[in-house]
Parts: sequence; C-alpha cells; structure tokens
Amino acid sequence: MPENVQSEAPSMASLVGGIISDAERLVRQEIALARREMQLEFDKAKEASVALAAGAGIGTIGTVFLGLMVVFLLHELGGLPLWASFLIVGGVLAIVGAILLYAGILKFREVSLVPPQTAETLQENVQWLQNPK
Repeated sequence: MPENVQSEAPSMASLVGGIISDAERLVRQEIALARREMQLEFDKAKEASVALAAGAGIGTIGTVFLGLMVVFLLHELGGLPLWASFLIVGGVLAIVGAILLYAGILKFREVSLVPPQTAETLQENVQWLQNPK
C-alpha cells in the first residue's frame, strides 16, 4: 500500500524569491537579445557602408577612363564636336550615378535602429505585467 507522503508546500518567501529570480533572468535575457540585435543591425550598416564606398571608388575610376574613351570615340568616329561628346557622356554618367545613389539609400533604409524582436518581447512583457491572469 502506498504511503501518503506529503511534500511541504512552498513558502510565500520561496514563491516570491522564485518570481524575482525569474524576473531578473528575463531582464538579463532581454538585455542580451537587445545587444545581439543591435550588433546585427550595426553589422548590416557597416556592410552597406563598405559596399557603397568600394563601389563608389572603383566605379569612379572606371567611369573616368571609360568616359574619356567614349568621348574621344564619339569625336573621332561620330564626327561630333568634342564638347558635344563630353555632354553626351556626362549626361549618361549623371543618370547612372543617380540610380546608384538611390540604390544605396534604399539599402540604408533596411537598417533598423530599434531592434524589432526586442521591442516586441518587451511589449509582451509589459502587457503581461499589467494583466497577470
């Protein structure tokens, strides 16, 4: 026959201590999550900056050489005056540059200053604290 073994009910102090311990652990985890998300967003911004800088530098050098080549090609083969050749090439390059700048701006808009997952979990925690059921 099984023996009736009664375990002691936890005391109020141990329950409160457990709740406080859980709350402390939750806050530590939220801080760790925020740090990690901020690091990820910083890495995305750094990656976008490096790509923009490298693309701008290399593109500028290549564009200068190719632009000069096209200008003189238009002048020699097309019979255009030198100033008209420079005007055509300069206009095309200005349009291409505007498109590249727009693409860089779109890339920077992907960077989030507020970590989305942390903000969501913090909002859930606030709602839980306000309405414990």
